[in-house]
Amino acid sequence: MPYMGPDAVIQIGTEAIKMVLMISLPMLVVALVVGIAISLFQAVTQIQEMTLTFVPKIIAVFGAMILAAPWMTEKMVSFTRDLFSMIPTLTQ
Repeated sequence: MPYMGPDAVIQIGTEAIKMVLMISLPMLVVALVVGIAISLFQAVTQIQEMTLTFVPKIIAVFGAMILAAPWMTEKMVSFTRDLFSMIPTLTQ
């Protein structure tokens, strides 16, 4: 009967969380930079339009996602291959 110990579960979970953070990092950084730039622009010009904050962020994050898609795909495929290759070693 296959058995996966707590250490293996914790290791796989930790690697999965690291992967999610690494893959989401480009979009988060772009959203942060664009948000700060828009906030500075609003503070300088005193324009307080709500759509001014959301629309550029959405466009910038979508652009970052398109640019980072090949890298993200490669990382996900590599992680999945590593997971599948670990399956025989997880059984006793």
